[in-house]
Amino acid sequence: MKATKRKYFPQWLVHVFLWCALYGLIVYPFLLETRSVPPHILIKLVMAAALFYFNYYYLVPRFLLKNQKKAYIIISTLLLLVIAYGVHLLFPPEIPKNFGPLTEYMKENRGNRIPFRGAFIPLVTFAVPYCFAIMLRVYNELQKNENLRKTVEKEKVQSELQFLKTQLNPHFLFNSLNTIYSLSVKKSPDTSEAIINLSELMRYMIYEADKDLVPLNKEIEYIKSYVALQRLRLANSENVFLKISGDDSGKIIPSLLFISFIENAFKYGTDYQGKTMVKINLLIKERSIQLYVLNKIGKHRVKTENSGVGLQNVKNRLNFLYPNSHFLEIEDDGVNYEVNLILNL
Repeated sequence: MKATKRKYFPQWLVHVFLWCALYGLIVYPFLLETRSVPPHILIKLVMAAALFYFNYYYLVPRFLLKNQKKAYIIISTLLLLVIAYGVHLLFPPEIPKNFGPLTEYMKENRGNRIPFRGAFIPLVTFAVPYCFAIMLRVYNELQKNENLRKTVEKEKVQSELQFLKTQLNPHFLFNSLNTIYSLSVKKSPDTSEAIINLSELMRYMIYEADKDLVPLNKEIEYIKSYVALQRLRLANSENVFLKISGDDSGKIIPSLLFISFIENAFKYGTDYQGKTMVKINLLIKERSIQLYVLNKIGKHRVKTENSGVGLQNVKNRLNFLYPNSHFLEIEDDGVNYEVNLILNL
């Protein structure tokens, strides 16, 4: 399943659009009244943009994102105050005309300015884009880290799933070779048929099972071939039942998801005399698949340290692939071993 790639505008294009929109809002009233734009406004806008990108590309990554918050606050405060006061000195506010006493008062007190009081408006003017640069850069870093986390998590899941598959395949091959070995020891005429069945199974594992998802009907054919191979090695296979019902067309599932439960049933459902009782029922519905496996626990079957490797692997795969959309119940009463698995498609 190929993920659809989303197309985004380049970041630089977004910046150009935003600055053009800001400049347009400020300049538009002058153009509407057919007045020339005061030079100091354009100069202040250029200074605001330069301060924005200086903060965005240098100060925030150099200090704030490296957890040097105190140094960042001190530098930012001093920088804004110095620039705002410098702009106030270079471009003092215009004295309004025809305002009577107010005009005379401002003329008389032009030289008695209180330091930094008149720089309040330039300070706000530069502080707004400065703070916006902080928010934008921090947001971009958080988004970048989140995307990186998702990528790493996805790669981790994929690597673990691949590792589980590589464990599962040799485990299955080992059991199948044991089956053929037992037939050859008995000099059974079914040995050649078992080898052909195994070759078909291995062909599926090599050319299909390495895919993330496979058609359900191919997985079912694989299960049928496996059960047929097991029947060949059994002295009495009358109590081996495989029932598959429902429509499997158009459905896909992860490969080798059911075989471990079936393999486990044959492995521990056969006693030392070769008597086996295994029932497999695969029910396919529109939005779910149910696998039910029952086997009698054979006598004198001692579990080794490596017993159940395939089962543990498939449990891990289910947790990875269907974290909230599967139900697995396993019951072992010492006589019967039952597996009930439901996958929500």
